[in-house]
Amino acid sequence: MKSFIKTLVETPGPSGSEQVIREVIRAEIAPFVDELKVDALGNLIARKGLKQAGGMKVMLSAHMDEIGVMATHIDDNGFVRFITIGGVHPRTCIGGRVIFMNGIHGVIYAEKSDTPEKYPAIENLYIDVGAKSKADCAIRVGDTAGFDRPFLDLGDRLVAKSMDNRISAAVLVETLKQVKQTPNELYFVFSTQEEVGLRGATAAAFGVDPELGLAVDVTATGDTPKGIKMEVSLGKGPTIKVRDSSFISDPRLVRWMVATAEKLGLPYQLEVLEAGGTDGRAIQLTRAGVPASCVSIPCRYIHSPSEMVDYQDVIHAVHLLVGLVSQPFHLE
Repeated sequence: MKSFIKTLVETPGPSGSEQVIREVIRAEIAPFVDELKVDALGNLIARKGLKQAGGMKVMLSAHMDEIGVMATHIDDNGFVRFITIGGVHPRTCIGGRVIFMNGIHGVIYAEKSDTPEKYPAIENLYIDVGAKSKADCAIRVGDTAGFDRPFLDLGDRLVAKSMDNRISAAVLVETLKQVKQTPNELYFVFSTQEEVGLRGATAAAFGVDPELGLAVDVTATGDTPKGIKMEVSLGKGPTIKVRDSSFISDPRLVRWMVATAEKLGLPYQLEVLEAGGTDGRAIQLTRAGVPASCVSIPCRYIHSPSEMVDYQDVIHAVHLLVGLVSQPFHLE
């Protein structure tokens, strides 16, 4: 999977500008699905199988957008001011590089500060695209950019700027490929605009109208020096979400996921995330409500230019999802 992961994480696609990453995923999954479509919000929705006796209509969702920036003003010297798309913190920006969707590269830097010990605000940052004047600048107001950082393979530890959530997109693609027989009607959704409010998954869930939902996303870890107190570590398996700040998983589904992981001999961790949300909320609250949960990939340094995951966690997440969707769900 590593070569495909590299392609995914290095392809730009901030929220609202997912067209390029969508085509990368579409080309990869097209030979393995029964139906493929793009909805009005740009979600890529792939159907595999039809519901049979004992089966359910299941939606699996991994968002394909990433955090980024949007140009708001170009000054007379060609420097670009911007707002953030999703959870971008100034401390991760200075000296960082971006790539606009028109292919223009730039460097983020900060104005001189009278209080250098403090992080600057976003309004004190600018992007230098090498322009000499406003007329010379190829960026226009409203242009969007993703962060630009190459994929780094450290063996089992993989590092990139958009593991959130391209690593989950990779997991969903590999799950789709490996499912051979299932009584369930499976809808694999690669959703848009999650980083700005779960927007794509909200529309996709209404359209799919599933009987059961599983999000796939990253989650924080508690295994770094003086980090948050959380019982999640890299390399100890994917997590089964119990709760985050956007929704509480259906406890019947949590029990079923735990039982499946144990039956398959797969490592897993239980996840209680104090802050953050996933497409699981959008699925759970669609129409009259849907039993929903989430499989998460532990990830260090989320929303930074160097997010880190463990490759074995990724592989085990695929095995867990394949095991879950290849059999009837029994929620008790």
